[in-house]
Amino acid sequence: MDRELNIVKLDSVESTNKYCEALPLDKVEDFTCYWALEQTAGIGQRQCSGDGAAYNHWHSSPGLNLTFSLVLKPSWLLAGHQFRLTQALSLAIVDLLTNGHRPLLASHSSLHTTIKWPNDIYVDGRKICGTLISTHLDTARHPQPAIHYAVCGIGLNVNETAFPAWVPNPTSLRLLTGREYELEPLLQQLLLHIGRRYDALRRGDDLEEEYLSHLLGLGVPARYRYQGSDITATIDGVDAFGRLLLTADDGSRRARTIASDYISFITYPALNVQSILYSLTT
Repeated sequence: MDRELNIVKLDSVESTNKYCEALPLDKVEDFTCYWALEQTAGIGQRQCSGDGAAYNHWHSSPGLNLTFSLVLKPSWLLAGHQFRLTQALSLAIVDLLTNGHRPLLASHSSLHTTIKWPNDIYVDGRKICGTLISTHLDTARHPQPAIHYAVCGIGLNVNETAFPAWVPNPTSLRLLTGREYELEPLLQQLLLHIGRRYDALRRGDDLEEEYLSHLLGLGVPARYRYQGSDITATIDGVDAFGRLLLTADDGSRRARTIASDYISFITYPALNVQSILYSLTT
């Protein structure tokens, strides 16, 4: 579906997601993008734990990266299927980098782009993009509530070359390719990819197999921290609610399946990733 891109430019905001949440969203058109030239607080990545939610902020120097939120109104998407929206957005970013029309990393075929569950994008074991999706349900629709609207915050490292020490395993397009990018054409290109995936979702296309084909650690034993203990487990997939499915060795040569929306990824030997990287549902 061809669509006219509706991009609202913001000079400086604390958070584009917070900015959008404060809007009268009933009056905002579907697929409206709010792009901040400077985002002072960054995109929080929710970490759901027993004692509440904490936030890691996305580092972004003014004018160097893409930090924006996209307001979507997929009223046709049932609440129980909302993880499909996460899959669509993740695949759209992969399209921009490696899979779609004229991908940005096409001339760098040795680079490996993956999705770290649920929706972080990594290139060769380093994080280039993070996403936070906040959904609001139309509970008046019984017995199957649907999504009323979703605010999708995306932070893509573009021209950043220096990161604070607290940012784990970062990279950027400029570090990967050695070239500098104009932000607005890049944003338009990414929105076109998101639009195609959004339309595929509307048609009812199943994105799970493609999502899993890019999932970091799928089928590879690795170390995780789960419920306070270190375990060795293998990712088998993701369930319909977006929970990570792992088969873990419990020490007695028996396997158990874990369906978790909170687990810490400690090491992934194939990529030599040693930092604890938090993996959480949206």
